[in-house]
Amino acid sequence: MPLSINELKTGLTILVDNQVWLIVNLEHVKPGKGAAFVRVKMKNIKTGNVIERTYRTAEKIEEAFIEQKKLQFSYKAGNVYHFMDTENYEEASLRDDELGIAKDLLKDNLEITAYYFNDQLLNINLPTFVAYKIVSTETGLKGDTVKAGTKPAVIESGFTVQVPLFIGVGDAIKVDTRTGEYIERVN
Repeated sequence: MPLSINELKTGLTILVDNQVWLIVNLEHVKPGKGAAFVRVKMKNIKTGNVIERTYRTAEKIEEAFIEQKKLQFSYKAGNVYHFMDTENYEEASLRDDELGIAKDLLKDNLEITAYYFNDQLLNINLPTFVAYKIVSTETGLKGDTVKAGTKPAVIESGFTVQVPLFIGVGDAIKVDTRTGEYIERVN
């Protein structure tokens, strides 16, 4: 069902040029001279690109209904990542160029949120914080503290994270999946 420009709001998903976009910000502008319009900043759900468009109040935009499902990461074959629906065991997949930093932070059986439009997997979202085991790093020295500095450490997904000097092989750490940064050591 087409929406009028006045019905648009932040967080709504719309269909523009046969692509699904998430409205990040919008601003109603009523200039002193001329007709009012809406300036919309939107993010492409599939690619992550952000654009800004202006719409006149008489225009209509199609709303895109996004379905969210819980999926579990199964395996990687070449540059394709495979996920399994935890309810009906159907498989879905995305290429590594569609995943961004998420591909570096996926680990076996990690449960993620997937976004579907017309039964097509658009993108995934990892939990904000995920615990990983350190598989390799330089050995720390006695007396190393949190404030002394950082060193590179490879986590179980193969991604390299900067960690404090006291972190060693086998330790579990919490990583922010939005930035790929170390948060804290976990037990």
